[in-house]
Amino acid sequence: MPEPDETTRIARQFIEAIPYARELKMKLDSIGHGRATIHMPYDERLIGDPSTGVIHGGAVSALMDTCGGAAVMTHPSAPLGTATLDLRIDYMRAASPGQRITARAECYHVTRNVAFVRATATDEDSARPVATASGTFTIDGHRKEAS
Repeated sequence: MPEPDETTRIARQFIEAIPYARELKMKLDSIGHGRATIHMPYDERLIGDPSTGVIHGGAVSALMDTCGGAAVMTHPSAPLGTATLDLRIDYMRAASPGQRITARAECYHVTRNVAFVRATATDEDSARPVATASGTFTIDGHRKEAS
């Protein structure tokens, strides 16, 4: 079993190697112990509504999905690898044009086969969420506890 710092390093490398995450310029802010924070800068290529300049919901969804997977990867009893089974996103409001979006996710429960995650996305006006999510992710096997 990798040490916790090694697990975090592996998870960070994996996320930074995902082509769409690089293309969307996602950056890992923090990761570890079943939690992750990732941000994505405002990018005009991702505008969904040219009349308002609002980022497309698909980009927000990709950010939250990536952040949720990162949280699972570093949960103490989850595997280093995971895949999304289900992700429900509730869009609360449009992200403010020109502002970066930050997702924060927590893996709050792990069973034998499934990890459960909650996530929130905010823009720089973080008083109100842009979106919230709940998801389930695969678990192929558990890490063994250190003795």
